[in-house]
Amino acid sequence: MKNLRLKSARAAKDISQQMLADLVGVSRQTISAIEKGDYNPTIRLCIAICKVLDKTLDELFWE
Repeated sequence: MKNLRLKSARAAKDISQQMLADLVGVSRQTISAIEKGDYNPTIRLCIAICKVLDKTLDELFWE
């Protein structure tokens, strides 16, 4: 399932996929795959993304 909440939160902070990837220590392709729903990130990566975007796990990753 696509993660439109992640994409929206990233866009709201004016952060590119590459910038987010650099901040959390993964490749841009990983961020793209998460947004497309092609990759299920680890809880550690989910938490790192949430910290950068000032969101909770519930807001970005849970239904």
